[in-house]
Amino acid sequence: MSYAAGAALQAAVYQQLCADPALAGLVGDAIFDAMPVEAPGGTYVALGPDEARDAGDMTGRGSRHDFIVSVLSGSEGSGGFREVKAVAGAVAEALETSRLDLDRGHLAGLWFLRARALRVENGAGRRVDLTFRARIDLG
Repeated sequence: MSYAAGAALQAAVYQQLCADPALAGLVGDAIFDAMPVEAPGGTYVALGPDEARDAGDMTGRGSRHDFIVSVLSGSEGSGGFREVKAVAGAVAEALETSRLDLDRGHLAGLWFLRARALRVENGAGRRVDLTFRARIDLG
C-alpha cells in the first residue's frame, strides 16, 4: 500500500477543475483546494476528504482513491438545488471526460461513484457531494 500519489491526484483534480471553461462559467474562480477562513458567497466547489486503499497486484504497486468534490451554496442562494446540481454536473463532466496527468504515478482510471444532495445551514443552503474513484499505478 502506498499513499505516495495522493497529493499528485489532488493537484491534478484541482488543476482540471480550475481549467474547465464550463465550470468557470458557473462559479468563476470559486474552486478551492483549501477552504478560505470564511466561506465565499454564492455557489462554490471544494475538494473534500479522500480514502485510499491498496490496489497493488503482481504487476506492481498501486492504490485506489475514493475522493469527494463538494458543491456548496449558502443561504443567500435562493435557487434551491437547481444551481448546485448544475455545477455538480459540470464537475462530473470535467473529471469524467478529462485525462489527468499526475506528477507521481499513472492514472489507470477515474470513475464517478455517487452523488448526495443535502440541505445545510438549517435548510437554507444546499450541498452536493460527488464521490469519485481513481485507480493509480505506481509501477
